[in-house]
Amino acid sequence: MSEQPTLDGTDQHVQLLSGVRICYRSYGQASDPAILLVSGLGEDLTSWGDGFVGALVGHGFQVVVMDNRDVGQSTFMTTPPPSTWRQALAVPREDAYSLADMAQDCVGVLDHLGIAQVHLAGRSMGGMIAQTIAAKHPSRVRSLTSMYSTTGAKKVGRPALSTMVLLLAASPRSRTAAVRAHLRITAHVAGRGYPIDDTQEAATAARGWDRCAGDQAAGVARQIQAIQRSGDRTAQLHRITAPTLVINGDRDLLVAPSGGAATVAAIAAAQHVVIPGMGHHIPDALVAPITRYIAQHAERVGAGGTHVGLS
Repeated sequence: MSEQPTLDGTDQHVQLLSGVRICYRSYGQASDPAILLVSGLGEDLTSWGDGFVGALVGHGFQVVVMDNRDVGQSTFMTTPPPSTWRQALAVPREDAYSLADMAQDCVGVLDHLGIAQVHLAGRSMGGMIAQTIAAKHPSRVRSLTSMYSTTGAKKVGRPALSTMVLLLAASPRSRTAAVRAHLRITAHVAGRGYPIDDTQEAATAARGWDRCAGDQAAGVARQIQAIQRSGDRTAQLHRITAPTLVINGDRDLLVAPSGGAATVAAIAAAQHVVIPGMGHHIPDALVAPITRYIAQHAERVGAGGTHVGLS
């Protein structure tokens, strides 16, 4: 059999039955095991960075990244965003979508690509979406890696008050303002052990602004609303059977480390890796160890095991 073609990472689109149009990219060899990376709140598919994607391709995976609905080049929903008071009190509009709807978008992309089973890795909100896929579509998931995420339970994974103050700032309405806002919040939540690279982060924010096909502020508000509508998912997480790895830092001011601990407690036999000094961010210095954890976890599952070793 001839080798499958190399996937070049160009923007592709699929129109799902729900009417949502999703933008995605694929990297690596089509014949390799597939891993889907699910992005966090307001993050487009480029936010993973070439280094992270390239490292997983180097570990022998076909890597799929996608813009969630309401970000990047995917569909921006037409429903009004929630008001400030609804967000503050966690009272979603009746027309709000949920994390389950976002999980179904991911499954639709896998269907389009003909991927029957996938390794999942999601961070922050993307971890919540990946958890939801594993709970609702267990036959599609070979392994799950949930990074600096949480269960939705009210008493765990809560942001620090200092972070809440930053999040209440007015939404940026220009490219320059978006870059400044990104630098401000990322520097705050990245963790004491890993200061951000301002030049690299500015480029990430600018690229995300340029790729945005709709109202970025409204999209983020609707994504927050999806998290709020989904509520406490602890009981749902009990149903996850996929071998699960939970990764978080001990310095996360956006999703407190208690969210990771609660995720581990909710998923049978989940393994927990806590990285000292890490916050709500994956700097270049952590790309190699984190992608190695993900790859070892996936490879061990493929070999008939259940979890990554800690060596």
